[in-house]
Amino acid sequence: MKNIFVFLVLPVAIIVLAYLFIRGIGEPVRFEQDKKFRQERVAERLKDIRDVQVAYKSQYGKFAESFDSLITFYNHGKLKIVKQIGSMDDSVAVAQKLVKREIIEVPVRENIKLRTVTGSADSLRFVPVVGGEFEMEAMIKRVSGVDVPLFEARVSYDRLLAGLNRQLVVNINAEVEEINKTLTTGKRYSGVKVGSVEQPNNNAGNWE
Repeated sequence: MKNIFVFLVLPVAIIVLAYLFIRGIGEPVRFEQDKKFRQERVAERLKDIRDVQVAYKSQYGKFAESFDSLITFYNHGKLKIVKQIGSMDDSVAVAQKLVKREIIEVPVRENIKLRTVTGSADSLRFVPVVGGEFEMEAMIKRVSGVDVPLFEARVSYDRLLAGLNRQLVVNINAEVEEINKTLTTGKRYSGVKVGSVEQPNNNAGNWE
């Protein structure tokens, strides 16, 4: 019986323990790789949302409150652009008033090229890799006595990292919570987002 244990059971046990040990070391590495991949895909999508939102604001003076409005604007809206005929560096042309500027309208979809493979605005609302929709808000907020249009699009780590090691996701959320306990303003978001409905931030992403 002792010989069976030594020659059969013990080697198998050692192999299993070695496998679990290696897996335990490699899990955080794989987690970080998957997290980085997903965050990069999400950041690209959020940049597209920001580009279209900024164009929307240039036309309407506010940001779109829904993805339906944003997508419709991209697919069917137009942008007013100032086109210059001639060069201001040409003094003769300027003197003869041959340099002119006129406002023209161009389709939004021709002026903004999305980063998605298909180039379709229909994908703007969806979180890459994991699916589901981004959360998005838009509002007019009084800041220092001035009405300021603000928007924010976001996805939490719970959603973004779904299917990965749950304990490592919990650890990330806990780290953000601990940091926020030390902050009185500018609380960190436990996830990836662009823009802010709390205060103007030049529509920056929290990964930038």
